[in-house]
Amino acid sequence: MYMDMNSLVSTLLSSATVSGISQSTNTSQKEASSVLNAALPLLLNGAKEQSQNSATSAGFANALLNHGKADASNIGIFLQGVDLTDGGKIVSHLLGTNAVAGIAKEAGVSKKKTNNILSAVAPLLMTLLGQQLGSGNGGTNAALIGTMAASLLGNMDVGSLLGGLLGAETNQTATTTASGKKKKKKKPANGQNSNSGGGILNALLNLLRG
Repeated sequence: MYMDMNSLVSTLLSSATVSGISQSTNTSQKEASSVLNAALPLLLNGAKEQSQNSATSAGFANALLNHGKADASNIGIFLQGVDLTDGGKIVSHLLGTNAVAGIAKEAGVSKKKTNNILSAVAPLLMTLLGQQLGSGNGGTNAALIGTMAASLLGNMDVGSLLGGLLGAETNQTATTTASGKKKKKKKPANGQNSNSGGGILNALLNLLRG
């Protein structure tokens, strides 16, 4: 089975995920959404690097195998029991030690809250990856999962993947009222984009620039 990355990304940005993370980390849904939008490209790129680095690929494959055993069929219940300490370790592996501050600044959310939000979503990312890579493909074989992860993530076009989702959101925003006038998007205080687009696009540009 070839993994549906669009489905995975949609799940990570879904209202159920945002709501669940908000509740498990005592943050607002706006804060959770802003951090996810700013961090997701970096998390995906971090997973890609972990899967392809000879020094980390075996450990990453085992982590996918272990996390893939969790039940994420109900996102809300999964996030209620999420282990933030374990999530923090995943974030450290995927992003390193200095990325959280940059994500916090990009999202306009405190570093502490940003770290908690990332620590909640990271186990979900690993679980979804582990389950979909393992399902029907010798799911108890870490070596096979690692090989598939390296292939899948290595061929992943983060820009096209997230750009497509952003395009869909943009089209939904440009709806018209009964009078035929286009609805105007409200600009949040301090000029930040609170929902999507800005954080993701800026992060993607940074990735493409190396």
